[in-house]
Amino acid sequence: MFELHARLADDTLTVGEFELCQLLIHKDANYPWFILVPKRPKVTEVYHLSERDRMQLMKESCILAEALVDVFSPDKINIATLGNMVPQLHIHHVARYTTDVAWPNPIWGAMSAKDYPQTELEHRIESVASVLVGEDFQVS
Repeated sequence: MFELHARLADDTLTVGEFELCQLLIHKDANYPWFILVPKRPKVTEVYHLSERDRMQLMKESCILAEALVDVFSPDKINIATLGNMVPQLHIHHVARYTTDVAWPNPIWGAMSAKDYPQTELEHRIESVASVLVGEDFQVS
């Protein structure tokens, strides 16, 4: 049975669900930072997924990336799977700007996490979710 890793659960909020993945938003307000987590138990690498699930993951990743471009108009979308701290397969999608606090370096360890003001967090979630509706996405 699928269960979200405790660290992901602590660092994120659930935005909604695609066919394969749960969509999370990272609580760090320094960046528009979203995470896809395939709802498959004990999967730690993309190649552990079935061929069908790998194709679905790519589809959902592209849909999310396009939504982030539509909503945030970033200079770059960073997409990464690391898994050094959280072994559960999860794919980071971060909208980056040449003016952000970490540019051009990776975001990890660049700054302490910044809490969202509640209204900004709600707006960010609603903005992305509204673009995803109709893309086989269900808002939580």
